[in-house]
Amino acid sequence: MQRPKYSRVILKLSGEALAGANGFGLDPQVLDGLARQIKSVHDLGIQVAIVVGAGNFWRGRLGQEMGMDRASADYMGMLATVMNSLAIQDALEKHNVTTRVMTAVEMRQVAEPFIRRRAIRHLEKGRVVIFAAGTGNPYFTTDTTAALRAAEIEAEAILMGKQGVEGVYDSDPRKNKDAVKYHEVTYQEVLAKNLQVMDSTATALCMDNKIPIVVFDMMGPEYVVKVVLGEDVGQTYVRGDKV
Repeated sequence: MQRPKYSRVILKLSGEALAGANGFGLDPQVLDGLARQIKSVHDLGIQVAIVVGAGNFWRGRLGQEMGMDRASADYMGMLATVMNSLAIQDALEKHNVTTRVMTAVEMRQVAEPFIRRRAIRHLEKGRVVIFAAGTGNPYFTTDTTAALRAAEIEAEAILMGKQGVEGVYDSDPRKNKDAVKYHEVTYQEVLAKNLQVMDSTATALCMDNKIPIVVFDMMGPEYVVKVVLGEDVGQTYVRGDKV
């Protein structure tokens, strides 16, 4: 068995991926497959924290298009991430992986409030921690949540799972068949070329705290496990300097 490349990671998942082919809501098969992969990573002794989006239920910009106040629309999105987090928790615990959901918006009947030291202690005790409700503030994305939580818990990397896209391209490969993929790219290039890895706030936060980002296709077979082992599955590395 190869030695894992990381000992503590943040796994950033898109909400849309949880919907599977349905495009909305939750697909039980996708959740089960994801839980199996996370269990495999957890069984390697890697400390895993998760941040999930809410695009399978709600997006703040959708509310804006409806004429809704931006802050209210974003709070709705935060609540949708809690729904996804509880679904992931349930899927993991069916595979006997102990988890804790920690929310930035307090709702004690549902989950623990986010407390940095408690989150780190959960990880040290071998629990998978799922960070829900974003940062607790409107105008910030779950990408920024992943970057912020990674800095707070001193994660060694953010593993950014994409749906059907295996890395970072200079344009959308689903729309442009001539899109060029990067094997490695710097934070500065991501910002300068607007490569859409993360939003600019999240990218800048990772750059300031020297947190590498690994972008990969989370729908590939056992790709989460292969990425933490450092195997090549077509992923792109985002960091300070190319090597």
